[in-house]
Amino acid sequence: MKKDIIDLLSTKQNDKSPDAVGNAGRRFVMDKEKVNKEQNMTIDLFEEQFFIRPERTKREQTTEGLERLDFNDELKRKILPLCRLDKGQIWQDPVRGHKVGVLDATDSHCVEKIMGDEKAKLIVNDPPYNVAVGNANTDNLFKMNLKKYLDFSKSWIQNAIGIMDKDAHLYIWMGTDYKDNFQPLPDFMILMREFSDLKPRNFITMRNQRGYGTQKNWMWVRQELLYYVKGTPSFYVEAEYTDIPRILKGYYKKVNGKRTENSERSQSNCIRAGNVWVDIQQVFYRLEENVPGCYAQKPLKSIERIVQSASAANELVVDFFAHSGTTLIAGERLHRKVYTFEIDPVFAEITIRRLKRYRETGKTGWQWRNPFPEIVDKTSIKRRRF
Repeated sequence: MKKDIIDLLSTKQNDKSPDAVGNAGRRFVMDKEKVNKEQNMTIDLFEEQFFIRPERTKREQTTEGLERLDFNDELKRKILPLCRLDKGQIWQDPVRGHKVGVLDATDSHCVEKIMGDEKAKLIVNDPPYNVAVGNANTDNLFKMNLKKYLDFSKSWIQNAIGIMDKDAHLYIWMGTDYKDNFQPLPDFMILMREFSDLKPRNFITMRNQRGYGTQKNWMWVRQELLYYVKGTPSFYVEAEYTDIPRILKGYYKKVNGKRTENSERSQSNCIRAGNVWVDIQQVFYRLEENVPGCYAQKPLKSIERIVQSASAANELVVDFFAHSGTTLIAGERLHRKVYTFEIDPVFAEITIRRLKRYRETGKTGWQWRNPFPEIVDKTSIKRRRF
């Protein structure tokens, strides 16, 4: 089997077709017959990892109008001809001036190409976490050597700092693999100490309403969000207030000689989110904002909270990892200009289509419907009707 991979490497290393997929460590999908023979094999070769992808399980199938794109190379090949952008290209919105590109976050020339001379007041990045979700390595979600992951992270962080305004915010979503000593979260946080231009401001945990776990462990429902600043940017505290009513009393103190309770001194009848967010629903197919085919979509409410707290109307917000286009939709709704990009043209296309759909229908996503009605995903199981 190892010889097969070496032979495949020698014949396809210069192949740019969809069969030869390259992204932070090149991985080649073997012929179907070889996959069927050795389902779960992983081989380390020349310090890179080449993965044999197993057949999809029932758990990996979907009730949505489009199967998870990272599980289906054939489906992505069908979608590629529908993408208006190719590598290195940028689409500019004629209405608000948003930009969407197919660019590499680790390439400073790519970042300069979309930014020009402009500077960002806010960057919201949701990079790969170096975690194989569901124990399956795919083209978009996979695990690599930790050092290589940190080198990858260092590159895009340097590029982010280079385009930040002298007073700006940086939010970074990050994951952790408890099966691998909780990497990369602690390693990433230590890496961030190398950047003297950035100062840590907070460590936020968002509680997902739906989690995963077993009967032998606590259910995993947390999502980590790191918050850094450059300079002394404004923080708009009004964005922190939730819809949760303030019901508990306490913390009495005298104000102008009068003994007052905490709620009497508050600016709102609702509590502040603080750095543990418990009021945000994780995205799934019953929500309008859901984008079928995407696998790491952040709730619109969480991105809007960040955008409102860290920027003013018409200011520039940047996202290096567009994925489902949530930052673009948040910017559109809140009257910010957004520049965002993806290394994968399929997700750049989804991002543009999502903006167009929002403007035409007022809907923030597709719920369980197909973002690409030009094709039918025959691999999906029968879809539910609501």
